[in-house]
Amino acid sequence: MIRNLRSAYLRFQFLAVCLVLSASLLATDTLKPPVAAKHPKDVTLHGDPRTDDYFWLREKSNPDVPAYLEAENAYAKAVLRPTEALQEKLYNEMLGRIKQTDLSVPYKDGEYFYYSRTEEGRQYPIHCRKKGSVDAPEQVTLDLNELAKGQKFTALGSYTVSDDAKLLAYSVDFTGFRQYKLQIKNLETGQVLPDTAEKVVSVAWAGDNKTLFYTVEDPAKRSYRLYRHGLAQTKDDLVYEEKDELFEIGVHRTRSKEFVILDIGSHTTSEVRYLKATTPDAEFRTILPRKHMIEYSIDHHGDSLYMLTNDRGRNFRLVSMPINDVSEGKWKELLAHDPAVMLENLDLFADYLVLYQRKNGLQEIKITNLQSGKNHYVSFPEPTYSVFPTQNREWKTSILRYNYQSLITPSSIFDYNMETRQAKLLKETEVLGGYNRKQYHSERIYATAKDGTKVPISLVYRKGLKKNGQAPMLLEGYGSYGYPNSVAFSSSDLSLLNRGFVLGTAHIRGGGEMGKNWHDLGRMKNKMNTFTDFIASAEQLVAKKYTSKDRLAIVGGSAGGLLMGAVTNLRPDLFKIVISHVPFVDVINTMSDASLPLTVGEFEEWGNPANNDEYDYLKKYCPYTNLAAKNYPTILVKTSFNDSQVMYWEPAKYVAKLRALKTDANPLLLVTNMAAGHGGSSGRYDRLRELALDYAFLLNQLGITQ
Repeated sequence: MIRNLRSAYLRFQFLAVCLVLSASLLATDTLKPPVAAKHPKDVTLHGDPRTDDYFWLREKSNPDVPAYLEAENAYAKAVLRPTEALQEKLYNEMLGRIKQTDLSVPYKDGEYFYYSRTEEGRQYPIHCRKKGSVDAPEQVTLDLNELAKGQKFTALGSYTVSDDAKLLAYSVDFTGFRQYKLQIKNLETGQVLPDTAEKVVSVAWAGDNKTLFYTVEDPAKRSYRLYRHGLAQTKDDLVYEEKDELFEIGVHRTRSKEFVILDIGSHTTSEVRYLKATTPDAEFRTILPRKHMIEYSIDHHGDSLYMLTNDRGRNFRLVSMPINDVSEGKWKELLAHDPAVMLENLDLFADYLVLYQRKNGLQEIKITNLQSGKNHYVSFPEPTYSVFPTQNREWKTSILRYNYQSLITPSSIFDYNMETRQAKLLKETEVLGGYNRKQYHSERIYATAKDGTKVPISLVYRKGLKKNGQAPMLLEGYGSYGYPNSVAFSSSDLSLLNRGFVLGTAHIRGGGEMGKNWHDLGRMKNKMNTFTDFIASAEQLVAKKYTSKDRLAIVGGSAGGLLMGAVTNLRPDLFKIVISHVPFVDVINTMSDASLPLTVGEFEEWGNPANNDEYDYLKKYCPYTNLAAKNYPTILVKTSFNDSQVMYWEPAKYVAKLRALKTDANPLLLVTNMAAGHGGSSGRYDRLRELALDYAFLLNQLGITQ
């Protein structure tokens, strides 16, 4: 009864807001944005007093909170009403380039070929397999459309088949909060077994086809416990619990299938434990005890373990060791540390070792024949691109499958023969409507940061662009966690490129494009480099007349939303439009609350405000803290009510405070998806509509109407 009354109250508030907005529009032809109530909360840390007027927006169960968010949604909808026809046009454009009924490239795992397919009009993929041949009858293993019936959000987490191919372990989230429920399906009968587990993060089958290892998260969404589950077991065995809140865990199986691996790591330190897959009741053995600032990862081959470790340099080296004696005296260095080459990952096959590395910001694949010791590189033809391994499940094979794409080359799946050194294109994602890549140009240029560092920028635009400063531009950035901000092809981008846009990605410090040191130079007390690198990139693009300040829009999400908030505070004059997705903008308050998801584990990325010097540094750039009474660009902020990584209240508080302070008349909009999480809507059609809104807003504000 109380819940129904609350729902009725919220609906009443929402309708009242809509009526007020409509009346305002009719009476004055000027929309007035919602004004969030102020309930000052005083905080003093290290003798420094701060007042947070909008702390109350954290109260998710307070009916005033969703009412305020819905008021902002109603205001944004009213402001964007003139763009609705353009939104629909853009949506149909983008949808028209997609082959809605399509099939992924099947991959072989044991006796089966696995793949997924999509059907026109259905939001989610259908996972399938065929036994023995791609021409065999199809078996649907999991239809996400069926699971999604009656749900506003559906996301698949784990999808792991047992060695005998009879059981599927899968996990699904229906809220967007990234809390996945694990279930097991009998693929022979189609029955979903009663075995379940909540808040599951990672999953691995043991070799006996009846034991499953899985990790779960704590209330702060830290993966911290490893359980062992036997089929029909009512109480699962706790195998391991990580007590240190800086660390989280994950479980996986080696490609050789001989070992189950438990990875334990913080942002700077690693520990790996392993277990023979055929003896799931045995104890996990530690390879190397954790040592602060030393990271490593391992893979298995025969009687040896292969390890990437940064014990002698930040960019890692490659060593091997006997599996029965991992003491350092038994290590054999196979590839020394190189400050110019980042070793990102390795894959082992029966006869080959594959290294994924990065040099000058570009990815490389190095292949070594384990019998002859000879090695070679896979070559790629473009100045800026991305390449990643895909589903390589077979152990005894000479074929490496990878995905290659660039800003002008659609996502393409290749099978590379490691013996003959020949690459075979299996599928290039089809772009309907006559896409011709020869009409577009991609390049990589460099900006010079204030300390002299060269910052790469990847660009794409239509050929024949006149560099006179008149072209509109959308510049994207991220620059955190050491994640390389790899370029990608998107057929949706054609809706901007064909309207004369230059699209750019600034590969700023804090990311991993140029190796581990690139990350170090953009985290903790070096974080300001991330923001000044982005500003230098924007200034370079204006100076080289790719665009101009009044034609330059910027976009970033999550930690990239932090970037948007910081650079907008630092240089509001440099940008015309800012689009910020799920932005991490309330840095000091969030990093001061250890109960929130991710906070403690990220002390090594941002710093801990409990430490005076780290607090002082965070205060220099925290977007929410540094909002001031001055002119700001046009800004669109988007968030989700069920976001588990950047809580909805961060962008909500940011917008509320910015509305009260800014001295300009530029639009400031907050759009909240009330039924999604960090990544926005889960359905592919819904995601396109969200993007169409962004693009329509962008075009409208730049006065581009065609």
